[in-house]
Amino acid sequence: MKGLLMVLAAMVALVGGPASAEWQKVLGPEALAGLERAVVIDIRSPKAYAAGRISGALSAPYSTWRGPKDNPGRRLSDSALTERLQSLGLTRESRVVVTHQGSSETDFGAAARVYWTLKSAGLTEIAILNGGVAAWVTAGKPLGTGPTPAAERTAARFVMAKDWMIDRAGVADVLAGRRGAIMVDARPAAFFRGEKKHDGAAAAGTLKNALNITHDSWFRGPTTEIVTGPKVLEIAKAAGYRAGAGELVSFCNTGHWAATNWFALSELAGIEGVKLYPESVVGWSQAGGALVPGG
Repeated sequence: MKGLLMVLAAMVALVGGPASAEWQKVLGPEALAGLERAVVIDIRSPKAYAAGRISGALSAPYSTWRGPKDNPGRRLSDSALTERLQSLGLTRESRVVVTHQGSSETDFGAAARVYWTLKSAGLTEIAILNGGVAAWVTAGKPLGTGPTPAAERTAARFVMAKDWMIDRAGVADVLAGRRGAIMVDARPAAFFRGEKKHDGAAAAGTLKNALNITHDSWFRGPTTEIVTGPKVLEIAKAAGYRAGAGELVSFCNTGHWAATNWFALSELAGIEGVKLYPESVVGWSQAGGALVPGG
C-alpha cells in the first residue's frame, strides 16, 4: 500500500494532477484568459449569465445537465446528452472550460458534475475555472453583457461511457460483497449519520460501510478554489482511504457533491477506478435500497 501511495503522490506532484503538461484540468483566471481554441460554457442561471459573463461564454444552465425533479441525480440519456452537446457546438475533439459562480463549494460540485458528463461523453480536454466567475472578477478580469454568442450545431453523436460510473445494480453488488469497492459519502456529517435527509430521499442514512469524505474537504480555507497537488491525496488518506481495496464509489444525495469528490480523487489525485453513482441516496432509497446510520 505504501508503495502505491508514493507512486500516486509522485504523479500528483509531477504536474499538479494527472493532466498532461499541455492541458490542465483546473485553470485559474490568468490561464483561462490566455487559453486558445477553447469553448467556455457557463452553467450559471440565465439571469446570472445575462448580468455578466466571460467574453464568448455559452450559456448552458446546470439544470440542463441533470435528471427530473423527483430524481435530479439521474444521468442524461444518450439522446439528451447528444442534444445538449450538439447545441453547444461540441465534438469529442473540443476543448472545454466549465465556468460556475464560485460563491460556495457547492458551486464547484455543479461544475464537476458537468465535467464528469463531458468526460463520460468522450471529450478529453476539459477544465474547470477554479473559483468560478467570482475568482475571475477578483482577478480584475472583465464580464460582458453584449449580444449572446451562438454556437454552430454539430452532428456528433454521444454515448455515456461506463468507465467512471456505477449504477444501482453495481452498488448492490458492492454492498453484498460481490464487487470490491470503497463507498465514499460526500455529504455533510448530519446526512451521513442519518440525522438529516434530502427531501427526495425515502429514508435517512448512508450506504453500508461507507467512508465520509465531505465535499468541502478539498477547498482552501475561506475561498472556493479546490486544492491541487499532493494535498489532494493527503486529504483522502486522512479520511481513511487506502489503496488496494478496489474501486472508489463516490455518492451523495443526488450526485452533485459526489462529483466534487470524484473530480478530486480521479482527476486531481489520479486514482484509477473512481466511479460516480449519479442517482446516489435519493435514487437508491426511492428504489427501496437500505440505508444505515454512518459513524
